[in-house]
Amino acid sequence: MKLLQKKLSQYTVPQEAMKAGIYPYFRAISSEQEPEVTINGKRVLMFGSNCYTGLVSDPRIKEAAIEAIKKYGTGCAGSPFLNGTLDLHKQLEARIAEYIGKEDVMIYSTGFGVNLGVVSTLTGREDYILWDEQDHASIIEGRRLSFSQSLKYKHNDMDSLEKQLQKCDPDKVKLIVTDGVFSMEGDVANLPKITELAKKYNATVMVDEAHSIGVFGKGGRGTCNHFGVTDDVDLIMGTFSKSFASLGGFIATDKEITNFLRHHSRSYIFTASITPASTAAALKAIDIMEQEPERQDHLWALTKMALDGFKAAGFEIGNTSTPIIPLYIRDNMKTFAITTELFNEGIFVNPVVSPAVAPHDTLIRFSLMATHTPEQVSEAIEKLIKVFKRYEVIK
Repeated sequence: MKLLQKKLSQYTVPQEAMKAGIYPYFRAISSEQEPEVTINGKRVLMFGSNCYTGLVSDPRIKEAAIEAIKKYGTGCAGSPFLNGTLDLHKQLEARIAEYIGKEDVMIYSTGFGVNLGVVSTLTGREDYILWDEQDHASIIEGRRLSFSQSLKYKHNDMDSLEKQLQKCDPDKVKLIVTDGVFSMEGDVANLPKITELAKKYNATVMVDEAHSIGVFGKGGRGTCNHFGVTDDVDLIMGTFSKSFASLGGFIATDKEITNFLRHHSRSYIFTASITPASTAAALKAIDIMEQEPERQDHLWALTKMALDGFKAAGFEIGNTSTPIIPLYIRDNMKTFAITTELFNEGIFVNPVVSPAVAPHDTLIRFSLMATHTPEQVSEAIEKLIKVFKRYEVIK
């Protein structure tokens, strides 16, 4: 055995979970991502999706994607920098710029690629990146690739952020990067205070709206719109793989920044363009989100119902106030076991264990879609209570 294989063969955590019958990953779904899905011929309630709008199976979006394939084919066979730019891409960029309220937009093939390519590119060796310790992994990877000085601040702690800003050379660029809604904990960034500090210290702000578009703001425009700070936030990032029911991502900002990124961002220049089908799907999703605010209203009604139910039953849910609800277990193997038990009860949820979180912060991530019914949420809460009591996580 070669040295690499010998080293990696020591990683046996998945095998141990499989042997115990509690391995919870790569469960193959053989149906659409509806509130109910089919896995191995079994119907289960889906509370593990990121499509908060519930649009991923909408027939109008399917039809838009099909028509785009008929006109443009299945792919672009090149990066946007060279042969991979379609007029459809330009339409989507202009539509998002109008929707978000920024001067210009660039679309990337994935949301991960946006954060990787933007955060790693914008600042230089003498500049600073200030980031929340709970930021998404794609932001972390972008920060790691940057040559800038990296300053981490405590999660949503504005005193900690200000102390880090005070360490910075006032004449150098300072980029503050935060999630709008944090993807695992479900809590919301303090954008009013962040933008206030940015003005005080002449810093630039970038907000990842991946988990807040479709949920917060008018027409689902996100937390920046919700807090009225769109003009104070310099860069707004979003993904198409969640509320937009597609695949890809974007950065919305001013033309000076996009001009630089279009010619320097490696995950943009050296990656094939977003497919025609994904582009058309995202375009149609924006229209629906704007035209059907009742989806957003229903999602918030379900969120209140779920939060009230979990609190009343004694679940530990942290500081969430969103459709992302963490149910803390604080034990890796028990989290796997409970996830498996819930699946057997007909409930699909996602386990979040180390290294994604610290071992003492392991949790089950329960997420809602606008297409869930109150009856489905009630059934899920009832079964979660039963299983959590069985494992003595709640009394």
